[in-house]
Amino acid sequence: MKRRTLVKYLALPALMAAWAAGYARARPGENPYYQGPVSDHFDGVRFFTPGQPQDKSVLDLMRWQLGGGRESWPDSFPSPFRDKPPARVEGLRVVLVGHASVLIQAAGLNILVDPVFAERASPVSFAGPKRVNPPGIAFDDLPPIDAVLVTHNHYDHLDTAAIARLWERHRPRIVAPLGNGAIIKAVDPGIEVVTADWDGTVALSEGVSVRLLPANHWSARWTSDRRMALWCAYLLTTPAGAIYHVGDTGYGDGAIFRDVRARFGPPRLAILPIGAYEPRWFMRPQHMNPEEAVRVMQETGAEQALGHHWGTFRLTNEGVEAPAQALAAALKAAGIAPERFRALRPGEVWEPVQA
Repeated sequence: MKRRTLVKYLALPALMAAWAAGYARARPGENPYYQGPVSDHFDGVRFFTPGQPQDKSVLDLMRWQLGGGRESWPDSFPSPFRDKPPARVEGLRVVLVGHASVLIQAAGLNILVDPVFAERASPVSFAGPKRVNPPGIAFDDLPPIDAVLVTHNHYDHLDTAAIARLWERHRPRIVAPLGNGAIIKAVDPGIEVVTADWDGTVALSEGVSVRLLPANHWSARWTSDRRMALWCAYLLTTPAGAIYHVGDTGYGDGAIFRDVRARFGPPRLAILPIGAYEPRWFMRPQHMNPEEAVRVMQETGAEQALGHHWGTFRLTNEGVEAPAQALAAALKAAGIAPERFRALRPGEVWEPVQA
């Protein structure tokens, strides 16, 4: 038996136990992150997405882990790009740091979304998904960071050590959905975090604001806190146009995406996840695939889309290059020019074409 296969099978009982512990229903009042009134997406202990499937069972997890179909990944998948951003940009400039970490420079502001600089997307340093490429922007090459947006608390999106370093160096305005402030402040109580519910709006400057919007996803940091902190997408309002950024989401019935267009009009730019989608029977409720991402681009009416959440951390069954290949096929099938939806690599920059 190959070493990686042996490690997987030896670790599986612990993984099953952890999943089962998190699946157990908590009693009222047990949420350690957030206490607030019941709403249409909060039952008093756990958050949920109305009308969408919630947790998979431990048997579902076993079926996935033991079911095969997992494509191999290289130990290294280096990006051909490396960026050292300018200090400020008056127009719009977007660069993928890696996986789901994105630097948005707009109207003189520098905004980092889901900054993860850790070597592993994991609660421990010795196990869990490991980077196959370094961050496309070195931490020391970051420009002054004015704002940090956190979409949810999974380890491939919330790196609390990176947040603490950013706070120490830049004192950014940190925005996160309900409950995530407690997780961040546990690292350093002095960190200031603005938390908000879906549809909450936070001003980042006189001309730039951000609104939290629903996503079809979930949250957890360990074994017993599943869905005890909220998750979200963001809509940035800037002089260069609206930017719709989704950290993680399933497509669901598509209503949350059609609602973006109906309420706010077509965004100038949509930054959408395109990876971690196989097997579909397991991942569909929480991660959309490239074909669904193209559908989201169409339904929001986005002028431009950029793909992230692929090619850095191996989380699911598809191969390292499969998301980019599937995106190209989906765009061709939809009759959309490939430059309108680019699958970014770490360090790769997108800027609007000047007329």
